[in-house]
Amino acid sequence: MVTTYDNISNYITTMKAQEETIMADVRDILELERPPTPEITKEAILGSEKVKKKPITTKVSKRPEGMHREVFALLYTDNKDAPPLFPTDTGQGYKQLRAKLGMRRVRPWRWMPFTNPARSDGAVFHHWKRITDEARDYPFAKFNKQVPVPTYTDNEYLQHLHNDSWSRQETDHLFDLCRRFDLRFIVIRDRWDRSRFPDRSVEDLKERYYDICAVLNKLKAGSSHETKVYVFDADHERRRKEQLKRIFERTSEQIEEEQTLINELKRIEARKKEREKKQQDLQKLITAADNQAETRKSEKKLTKKKLQHQIRPRIDPNVVETAGIKFPDFKGSGVSLRSQRMKLPASVGQKRTKAIEQLLQELFIELNPMPTEDICVHFNELRSDMVLLYELKTALATCEYELQTLRHQYEALNPGKIFEDLGGPHFHLGEQGSTPKLCFRRE
Repeated sequence: MVTTYDNISNYITTMKAQEETIMADVRDILELERPPTPEITKEAILGSEKVKKKPITTKVSKRPEGMHREVFALLYTDNKDAPPLFPTDTGQGYKQLRAKLGMRRVRPWRWMPFTNPARSDGAVFHHWKRITDEARDYPFAKFNKQVPVPTYTDNEYLQHLHNDSWSRQETDHLFDLCRRFDLRFIVIRDRWDRSRFPDRSVEDLKERYYDICAVLNKLKAGSSHETKVYVFDADHERRRKEQLKRIFERTSEQIEEEQTLINELKRIEARKKEREKKQQDLQKLITAADNQAETRKSEKKLTKKKLQHQIRPRIDPNVVETAGIKFPDFKGSGVSLRSQRMKLPASVGQKRTKAIEQLLQELFIELNPMPTEDICVHFNELRSDMVLLYELKTALATCEYELQTLRHQYEALNPGKIFEDLGGPHFHLGEQGSTPKLCFRRE
């Protein structure tokens, strides 16, 4: 039976293989797509006895409405991991804990009397204390820190500490209060005996105490040793408190007036800085104009023979920059057009560009001339001078406007006097690099 079964299975396998081969040939003839043929095995023919297990799919929890994504991520993850929080509940409460009793004998406690070494009245108190700690002092007495107040003898007082405005009894009373209240001078003044002695301020008490301490320290240290002495300035302290009292007692009108004065001061300082900046800009313009005038004069002094033998020097970019325009340099930028040297940079601005165009039209000069080497150099020089002329005209108009304003203010403050009676204003430039100032000449 076994042999017959094997023969039948082999025959069926052979027939299926031939059928697959025939079908493959037919698909190749008809040019049809050939599906991928699975590998022919015994399990594919007879079928596998094992049942395929279905994959276990985890149910994804859905985020409830109204909960933020970050909060939901702290509670759940895709793998149902534990929340990333530090566990606070260990499962052991105070009810589950038991007292750990040892086998040693319990140390006995006793209700004992004690005294505080910090107290001088000898008061006796009681508390629970171990019998083994009976000989120990009160542990909180170490926190009683006292300020060392110096003492003096009768001879020291008569020779070094005598003061006409302070009596001996009044000084003794001061030092007694200093020892009782640890140099708390506000409390000392409050407990001052006004029935026996005149009323003293806090500054008077401090001044008398620290003067005596300084004298006693010098006497104890001697002449050979240098000691640091604390000097109390009573007058400064009185002025400071008086100033604080005035500030505290200000009315709302005074506070508003002070704020108004502060704002006015800020405006004055801002105008001063702006004026200084304008003067510096004006000085730069004047210096640039002087430098260019000197270069023009030096060039005119050269003779024609020297001009033929000498090569014309190229314009220094730093000089052009002081004149108001910095033209781009195309030396190391590769191949470029010569006309790009005459292109105005963006830093010139729209107002200066319009002023240059207007002056060129008045002089009947083309806006874009032929860009030869000499024309490029001279045209850039000309436009730099035009910008300098434009800025000088603007500065002159500003100075004339300020001068007119000062004339009206002077005539308003001094009626009957004319501004020109002072000899007329003039600008004093001074040395090179100095700030020009508006001066008046008196005749």
